[in-house]
Amino acid sequence: MGLGNVGLQYQDTRHNAGWMVVQALGRKHRVAWRKDTAALAATYGEWKVRSSTIRLMMPHTMMNQSGEAVHAAVRRWRLAPEELLIVLDDVSLPLGTLRLRSQGSDGGHHGLASCLEALETQDVTRLRIGVGIQPLPKKLTDFVLSPFRTQERPVIRQAVARAVEACELWATTGVEVAMNQINPSQVS
Repeated sequence: MGLGNVGLQYQDTRHNAGWMVVQALGRKHRVAWRKDTAALAATYGEWKVRSSTIRLMMPHTMMNQSGEAVHAAVRRWRLAPEELLIVLDDVSLPLGTLRLRSQGSDGGHHGLASCLEALETQDVTRLRIGVGIQPLPKKLTDFVLSPFRTQERPVIRQAVARAVEACELWATTGVEVAMNQINPSQVS
């Protein structure tokens, strides 16, 4: 599930990095999109990986209510939280950095907080895409709802491509292998 906001005014903003990844996955795997704004509150599509079906979703709620769509998806497809991968932006990570984790707090991200609350667990895999800069602006809401600067666009395009690979790796090899390959090495 790629988190983002609905509406053309949010299309290329930092807060829609999750949607950008899901859209890129959809293009790569030629996903036929379906819109279910009544029961599911999302656009979704499917792609096959071996004998499994991977569902891609973009909620049609605003970011801070993303949990509504997650909850509806879990009910509809009888999913366990560990079967989910939530893709989202992160202002705390430098632009273009990816971080994959199998559990943890919301880190101050209201969209992720909504999802974790709806699922009643923090044991949900999430792929964070760094959209931050230094120094971080004081008005974070304005910052995350702003489009990427011209010089940042190649970096975010490359990050989205790497995030697509991370999602595919997660889907085919599992979270542990994917984390070992995706997360930046920690230098001692």
